[in-house]
Amino acid sequence: MERLDDDGFTVQGHGSEPELRGTPALRGGIATGVGSWPGIDPRESATTILGELPDLPHLVELPGRGVGADMIGRVSALLVDMRFDTTTRGYRLSPRPGAVSRRARDLFRADLDALEEAWETAGSAGTGRPIKLQVAGPLTLAAQVELPSGHLALTDPGALRDLSESLAEGLVGHVAEIRKRLGAQVLLQLDEPALTAVLAGSLSGVSLLNTVRALPEPEASSILDAVITAQSAPVVIHSCAEPPSLAFLRGSAAAAIGFDIATVATRDLDSIGEILDSGKQLVLGLVPTTPPPTPPTWRTIAEPGVRLIDRLGFPRTTLATQVLVSPACGLAGAPLTWARKSLTLAAEVARAYAEDPESLSFE
Repeated sequence: MERLDDDGFTVQGHGSEPELRGTPALRGGIATGVGSWPGIDPRESATTILGELPDLPHLVELPGRGVGADMIGRVSALLVDMRFDTTTRGYRLSPRPGAVSRRARDLFRADLDALEEAWETAGSAGTGRPIKLQVAGPLTLAAQVELPSGHLALTDPGALRDLSESLAEGLVGHVAEIRKRLGAQVLLQLDEPALTAVLAGSLSGVSLLNTVRALPEPEASSILDAVITAQSAPVVIHSCAEPPSLAFLRGSAAAAIGFDIATVATRDLDSIGEILDSGKQLVLGLVPTTPPPTPPTWRTIAEPGVRLIDRLGFPRTTLATQVLVSPACGLAGAPLTWARKSLTLAAEVARAYAEDPESLSFE
């Protein structure tokens, strides 16, 4: 059942949470960021992202602020009835809220407040303008967080299930809050940089005698899809891993798959073609995360994406309908000048893909 809200946008129920429809959050021929950003000022960063990425800005992550602000730590602010503490190796599940969880929540609230302020200043409130949210996916989360015993959550099927269910429920609330605060379309990104290691069984345990088994693909798929299908927003899975496990991801319930194009080999071409054939979108990480020796132009950045589509035998209009452009991975480690430049390049490439992909030629 669809109806028009007071602002004239179509809303459609999904469970108890309506979906505000303005400009679609997920569409080809646009640019977006991956997530992390240099610096520690959430207001300045939010303003920059909204200005540089008019079609699909994102909630900025600022891991430079330390514990609780990195990709794994900030999840503690979203989980339902689960909290984190720290060890010398990273994060672990804690039986009760502590300083780490409080810090993660405080930083997360500051990020949301800064985004809302910048959103209103930009005149985007209630317009249905899209926004992308990022969070560590369930498999990477379980591969990085320890149980109180010291073993990774990934090694305990019950803990893995509980953690993924808590994450799924927390994300439902997170998406609902952003819609309410901003009046925005929402795209949810699950970051899975550890996915390849999880499937390959190459993660290190707490000692040499405690190896972490490879998680069977059917089990991994079930965990990942349970989180995806619980959401009322479209989901993109992003992985900076090398290789990015595209054969596995093509069968997921995600609406889009994002990866660093530099990690793609000939063995991945069939999987990429099948992803496109299935109707999913690609988020191509085309812009390097650090400044290359020779300053690139938008044409040099655009070329690998065009050649990929040509090699797969798809029409170049696919670049306008099923391909989004982004940096290769997060930009937290980049100089601020390059971080800004990388978004400018991504936007220029996306514009070229959307407007006249057939005319692009490279000597």
